[in-house]
Amino acid sequence: MSDAAQSNARRTAIILAASQAIVGSAAPICISLGALAGHYLLGADKSLATAPVTGFNLGVALGSLPAAAILRWLGQRNGFMAGTLATALGGLVATMALFQSNFWLFAVGMMIVGIGGAFVQQFRFAAADNAPREFKARAISFVLAGGVITAILGPQIVIFTRELFAPVMFAGSFAAILVLSAVGAIVLSFLRTSPDTHKKAVDHGTARPLSEIVSQPRFIVALLCGVGSYTLMTFVMTGAPLAMVGCGFSPDEATLGISWHVMAMFAPSFFTGRLIHRFGTNTIVATGFVLLIGCAMVALSGIHLWQFWTALILLGLGWNFAFIGATALVSETYHPSEKGRAQGFHDFVLFGSVAFSSLMSGKVYNAYGWDMLNWVVFPVTAICLVALVWLFVARRHVPDTSAVRRP
Repeated sequence: MSDAAQSNARRTAIILAASQAIVGSAAPICISLGALAGHYLLGADKSLATAPVTGFNLGVALGSLPAAAILRWLGQRNGFMAGTLATALGGLVATMALFQSNFWLFAVGMMIVGIGGAFVQQFRFAAADNAPREFKARAISFVLAGGVITAILGPQIVIFTRELFAPVMFAGSFAAILVLSAVGAIVLSFLRTSPDTHKKAVDHGTARPLSEIVSQPRFIVALLCGVGSYTLMTFVMTGAPLAMVGCGFSPDEATLGISWHVMAMFAPSFFTGRLIHRFGTNTIVATGFVLLIGCAMVALSGIHLWQFWTALILLGLGWNFAFIGATALVSETYHPSEKGRAQGFHDFVLFGSVAFSSLMSGKVYNAYGWDMLNWVVFPVTAICLVALVWLFVARRHVPDTSAVRRP
């Protein structure tokens, strides 16, 4: 890869990391306040309190395939800027719903923010697509490292704006999403696509059928680990603010717990790519699932504030290792000419599962309590770890032909 192309790959990663930090801050706002606002808007039956968070995750799932298509048609810069419009619209609808005390309109607003979030999720793939093979995992990590600012910015916006329009609680925080979207659009306007991108797509010729791509053992295991890590993280995290408030802690203490959690999700990204390069993808993904087990064990040990916060930190660390590793693994299973469909399918399945897990989080918490949310971690991590061992053994006994070889 030429020096100019390598420089462009780094520049792209920096811009996407900055955009992740700004536009991505809408996610912790929605996650930390979605269930609490739902609880605030609902009547006697609180079992649907997490439905707005489900709406957000469902929006990410539904937006995955259209986002990939729009990026393919408009290019990365214009496509990502279009995504900020969806995020802003969702923030506006959610704010109006809170003023009207309309629970289901609020859930729709959260879903629209989630559709904008589908474009944010494509940042990591865009960074990988513009990077040489040896820099791919680091580029993904670099973009997700922008989430460190997200971990600070999003929760701080919540703390300082949730009573801005009192007595209408939380409306100020969702109105702030419009400002984040505008600033993010300005940052994304400096993005330019790598000059090699279209050439690579042509060089690889006709794209394989989607069924052939997704039936590769490496793709299947990568998707399973991505789904397993993300759904567990969402399942536990969505119920955590409800559990903390239910145990007598304040909404600010619950929000700070989410802040520590989001920080743990993204801070390791500064070195996760290097760890993958040194120790291998499977090892780092497995380490992530071990950390998720540690999260469940700490959460089950008691309900003091430090136990909630420590569990959330371990939850974030485990997600970082498992999800970045799974993303790096799946990015090696398709050619550039196949990336739109492969990435769109991957994120559709991923965030469809995440949406289901966020909905079930509220129902399981309401029916069985905080402990049950954490007991679910053990069987899911076991399945993913067995799949990783199977892939490792299979690749040792059979030559690996599933990975895409890139120049």
